[in-house]
Amino acid sequence: MRGLVADIMEFRPCIDIHNGAVKQIVGGSLQDGGEKVLENFVSKQNASDFARLYRREGIQGGHVILLNPPGDKYYEETKRQALDALRAYPGGMQAGGGITPKNAAEFLDAGASHVIVTSYVFRDGMIHYERLEELERAVGKERLVLDLSCRRTDGGYLIVTDRWQTLTSQRVDEPLLRELSRHCDEFLVHAVDVEGKAEGIEEELASFLGTWSGIPITYAGGVHDYDDLLLLKRLGRGRLNVTVGSALDLFGGPLSWKKVLEICRDL
Repeated sequence: MRGLVADIMEFRPCIDIHNGAVKQIVGGSLQDGGEKVLENFVSKQNASDFARLYRREGIQGGHVILLNPPGDKYYEETKRQALDALRAYPGGMQAGGGITPKNAAEFLDAGASHVIVTSYVFRDGMIHYERLEELERAVGKERLVLDLSCRRTDGGYLIVTDRWQTLTSQRVDEPLLRELSRHCDEFLVHAVDVEGKAEGIEEELASFLGTWSGIPITYAGGVHDYDDLLLLKRLGRGRLNVTVGSALDLFGGPLSWKKVLEICRDL
């Protein structure tokens, strides 16, 4: 268990897998039953290659995300890639995408430090606390991360589920964070409107998340240059961890992953 957040921004690497390949995509383009998405990058390397790199560099707490849902014709290949990555870096990365109490153990046994969950808990526009408690019993609070991916609306930032296709009525606010933190070890927050676009962070969301002083939060979405990292560090009061996807040189972008790591570690 990582405990309360410290005033240090950690770089949390990602391995997003779609149709059996490591990719960076525009998040809003992902649809059920659709093989075509807006792709920013498709790697020729396997997921395990990235995991071994992160392991060599001692970068912990990143996430392996399965973008194909269970039952999809590409799901098994995507899952194989994910499990290979987890085995390549035991205890070093989290796993998410279609996680339930029934399959969580397979990912944890393969080496995931935590499992990441959204849609199993947030369904039909609401939080199903009985499902959350079922997950907590299955994996333990200390190995559970809740993905609070959200979209900006007139009513504030509302959680989206089902690979960001379904807008719920649940607002991301301080009472929600406080209540959910009783059941999990960390939060992962994707700013869906800017995810995969590398056009700048969601400043209002980052500023709000920076007021939280409970369990760790990793912010994902929109980072496109080094100034964005410095802005996120300032708005987040040094309390937010960060994922950089499409803008990173590992995924065809302009930002050096080593420089990103230096900025995050520079206190």
